Amino acid sequence: MLTLREAQTGHDYEVVKLHGEGAMKKHIMDMGLTKGVRLHIRRVAPLGDPVELTVRGYELSLRKEDAAIVEIKAL
Repeated sequence: MLTLREAQTGHDYEVVKLHGEGAMKKHIMDMGLTKGVRLHIRRVAPLGDPVELTVRGYELSLRKEDAAIVEIKAL
């Protein structure tokens, strides 16, 4: 299982599943990260937090904690 936390900069991915529960999962979905959505990893901060990505035509930054619940697959 590959998560956004482990994704490599400059690659494209597709969201496979969200593993969180309750408010955290809803918050991630409200930001546009839902099953089947394609995204591009723009960059990762030197210490790995946050992860900056392009999704649905806008830029989004996620903390490592939030990125860890988003399962992805490479395109």
